[in-house]
Amino acid sequence: MVTFRPLARKIRPLTREDFDTILSAFNEAFSDYVVPMKLTREQLEAMFTRRGWSPELSAGVFDDERLVAFTANGFHGHTAYDSGTGVVPSHRRRGLAKQMMEFLVPHLRAGGAKRYVLEVIESNTPAATLYRESGFTVTRRLQCWSFAGEGAPGSDGTNRTDGTYGVPTEAWFEVAPSWQNATHSVARSRDPHVVLGNADGFAILFPSNGDVPQLAVRPEARRRGLGTRLLREAAAIAGKPLRIMNVDDRHEGIARFLEAAGAMRTVAQLEMELPL
Repeated sequence: MVTFRPLARKIRPLTREDFDTILSAFNEAFSDYVVPMKLTREQLEAMFTRRGWSPELSAGVFDDERLVAFTANGFHGHTAYDSGTGVVPSHRRRGLAKQMMEFLVPHLRAGGAKRYVLEVIESNTPAATLYRESGFTVTRRLQCWSFAGEGAPGSDGTNRTDGTYGVPTEAWFEVAPSWQNATHSVARSRDPHVVLGNADGFAILFPSNGDVPQLAVRPEARRRGLGTRLLREAAAIAGKPLRIMNVDDRHEGIARFLEAAGAMRTVAQLEMELPL
């Protein structure tokens, strides 16, 4: 039987001054995750910036002065987004994640949030169960992909710019992007990104990590190979396999396109939502 010393617990909203403490707790909490992570200060800053981190709408559990559990929330419009919840290994199985959720729900509501959104890896059953017990329901299944194709930059009449491409991009979307892929998230990012494309289609690429948050082709121009050429060009520019994260699994056409292009499925996530 495992016994724990009493926890000198304090739950409170986080501040920007807590950032280094959050970094340490984040790396400790996610060191044995389904997909292990260890981020530098710059990488965590980039992630939080892109996801719209709002410290005052986030929460941490402190054992004396040590941060042992945290939820880092983003905020946009009237939606809060859980960009990362973690508990350090030494303090698990004490109900801290549930206590943070109980603290956060009224706190977010008071802060103007009308819905709370998160993603959880489908195989992470304990976390998914916690969220369901807290009132979240699954809104959709999201599939993650990897693409290691080869290509030649600047081919087939595509252009490269260092910003947002001047086309009506969202009008071409078949499904809404997940939070980290949404236009507002890309616009917030400080990590340099490029936009590849022409009047018929585009792809946004973050060369530093190979992330492709958006790729779209005008409906009338589909099935002519432009999407595949954009993927290959992005992979050549990045010099590493592309990460195509959180593709709505309900849209079979996107899956068929990615499979035909040579992309491989990696992990699946559940997008969950709680009305506030």
